[in-house]
Amino acid sequence: MKEQILAVQRMQDYIEAHLEQEITLTDLARVSLFSPWHSYRLFRDCLGLTPAEYIRRLRLSRSAVRLKQENCRITDVAFDLGFGSVDGYTRAFYREFGCNPGAYARHPVPIPLFIPYGAKFRELRKDDVNMKQVQSVFVQIIQKPERRAIIKRGKTAEDYFAYCEEVGCDVWGMLMSMTSLGGEPVCLWLPESYRAPGTSVYVQGVEVAAEDNVPVPEGFDVISLPAAEYLAFQGEPFREEDYAEAILAVQHAMKRYDPSVIGYAWDDTNPRIQLEPRGERGYIELRAVKRNSKV
Repeated sequence: MKEQILAVQRMQDYIEAHLEQEITLTDLARVSLFSPWHSYRLFRDCLGLTPAEYIRRLRLSRSAVRLKQENCRITDVAFDLGFGSVDGYTRAFYREFGCNPGAYARHPVPIPLFIPYGAKFRELRKDDVNMKQVQSVFVQIIQKPERRAIIKRGKTAEDYFAYCEEVGCDVWGMLMSMTSLGGEPVCLWLPESYRAPGTSVYVQGVEVAAEDNVPVPEGFDVISLPAAEYLAFQGEPFREEDYAEAILAVQHAMKRYDPSVIGYAWDDTNPRIQLEPRGERGYIELRAVKRNSKV
């Protein structure tokens, strides 16, 4: 991987670790191992934001998460995250999300949180992967209740990369701001019966209880999903830069798995589900099953 990409990644990692402290271009240059001017240009060219813009957006999104999840004062959030005044923080929050922090704290609505995608991941594509080692995959039955999914459809996408090109990766920030049944967004491969004409197989969204009356962001759709049993395939923990190999290992195991050995058959009338690849827990994918009538 190019040294310039790794330099940007080091700057991102530094920002993440020091978000509640003052961060200067000199600090970023020191960890990037380039001059301040060159570090600035590398960061801007790679991520499309200046370091200051990146830090501001990340701090605003972290503040929104705190306002939603914690019983904290706006003043404390503003100063903890490096804003010079409450008025300045309030104006910045409104420009970023279209509402003021007080109103959001009282009634959280879906907002486009800023997701700091690592520079090194932009260089990795699963097409380049050559699997040489077999990894352990844990399999278990889980029960999904009747529920609804609030989804953002693409056009022709059948996987994550194509979906990001069609919809944009920023949709994940909106989904992360929404409360979901499993505590996180999901990616779905939709059967034909759930697809609108001219829309993608692969979508992203959140699952909510069937009876919940939650706000639906503009441009999103709602589908109803029945109670169903799923086989959950979970791989080993992995280094973040090895996420492509981790995904392929689980998907390879899923293709080879025969559910009839435990009295089930695949049920592809329900969506296949992908969770966000996180190195500390291993990659997780779910495929619906039904009781095998022949057993």
